[in-house]
Amino acid sequence: MDTRIQFRVDEETKRLAQIMAESQGRTLSDACRELTEELAEQQRKIMTHDQWLTEEVNAAFSKLESGQSKFVSHEEANLDMEARKMKIRNKAKK
Repeated sequence: MDTRIQFRVDEETKRLAQIMAESQGRTLSDACRELTEELAEQQRKIMTHDQWLTEEVNAAFSKLESGQSKFVSHEEANLDMEARKMKIRNKAKK
């Protein structure tokens, strides 16, 4: 089912927007619809990422609670990260 969106703008804004839309071979309604669809797609991506992140955090806490986590010192984490960065840099050079 489609829904209708209404909003108000001043005449000059509407006139200029219509001119721009028409110069692109679109109607003002088309341009507004496309913008609305783009905004909705951006929100879908955010929601998908947020869901993924929540699942990852929950999995990490489950691992912690079940005793499967391995803790490392700050120094060890830094060394591991530097090794990973070096590996990536070396791949990029090839």
